[in-house]
Amino acid sequence: MIQTADRLNSVQEYYFSRKLEEIRQMNAAGKDVINLGIGSPDLAPADSVVDALSASAHNKNSHGYQSYRSIEELRIAIADFYKTHFNVSLDPKTEILPLLGSKEGVMYISMAFLNPGDTVLIPNPGYPAYEAVAKMIEAKPARYNLLKDNNWAPDLKNIDPEVVKNARIMWVNYPNMPTGADGSKQIFQDLIDFGKENNILICNDNPYSFILNDAPKSILEQDENKEYCLELNSLSKAYNMAGWRVGMVSGNKDYINAILKVKSNVDSGMFKPVQEAAIVALSLSKEWIAENNVVYKRRKQIAQELLDIIGCTYNESQVGMFVWANNPEGRESEEFIDEILQKANVFITPGTIFGSNGEGFVRVSLCSTEEKFRESIDRIKKAQIS
Repeated sequence: MIQTADRLNSVQEYYFSRKLEEIRQMNAAGKDVINLGIGSPDLAPADSVVDALSASAHNKNSHGYQSYRSIEELRIAIADFYKTHFNVSLDPKTEILPLLGSKEGVMYISMAFLNPGDTVLIPNPGYPAYEAVAKMIEAKPARYNLLKDNNWAPDLKNIDPEVVKNARIMWVNYPNMPTGADGSKQIFQDLIDFGKENNILICNDNPYSFILNDAPKSILEQDENKEYCLELNSLSKAYNMAGWRVGMVSGNKDYINAILKVKSNVDSGMFKPVQEAAIVALSLSKEWIAENNVVYKRRKQIAQELLDIIGCTYNESQVGMFVWANNPEGRESEEFIDEILQKANVFITPGTIFGSNGEGFVRVSLCSTEEKFRESIDRIKKAQIS
């Protein structure tokens, strides 16, 4: 047998990939598992977005290779989006690079700025892809703490100075996943100052700004010259377009050009009908976003009822499309969620997949119907889980 590369020895299959296979097997055995774990929006995109996709797909000139930078109209739409929602000015010619989803950007940014052996600062708890990508390119992931007692903000003064000295990139994610912490302009300013002081590129992953959040923020607001930060964003969550794979990275033109060097050697551009549909999505009104949030608000209330029943506690001010909650005292996260899965056929996410500081927590996704939540509550009551 041909041996795999050594880098795979330190990288595991993505947790959800493994868990979804377990759920598929349970469903095949007739269990009918309700999945409250994955943040994949079940709501539809706006009709106008789907219509734009269809119209463009019927154009015979839409099916060739596209520019690695994507069409100019899409970059202009992203610039207008940032100006409208964040009051951030971006040059669509040089400071924006559309991506095939923001997860792609995590890899491309890492490849553009990290050498083997470089340190990358990763939140604990945080999105697992940050660490997995670092390991795949042979950089050194170093976890920094996000703690409930500090409202899930980074304690920059208590990061090991020796770790900071060797760091090239710091991943941050506000509004935060998994904790639902909104972040603040002060947190962003502190991060920019930290990056400037230590010559570290601060990368904010920002796909959750518009879900149950009245005050969307961008780290780019705090660094007008874009010298010490980049921002990823995505249409996946806010516009119900997760499977369409439309994201973007914005920032200093030299950083964007560096990322483009990687991207242009990996993919062959975004399907033009998807680009033209994304332009329509980015121009949707704030009222359309508000209507989406009416649905999420109702779901959040029922999700909190479910968490009350199983003895969890939570902060009601969380934003985003998840509810992050403390387990009942003495319950370990993975053991707790496995009991719920096996006894009630309901899957929720253990906090441990996001890092050691996720122990003692679970995460419930709001990407299921109210009916599914009510059915989950009924199943958990019958299973007498607490």
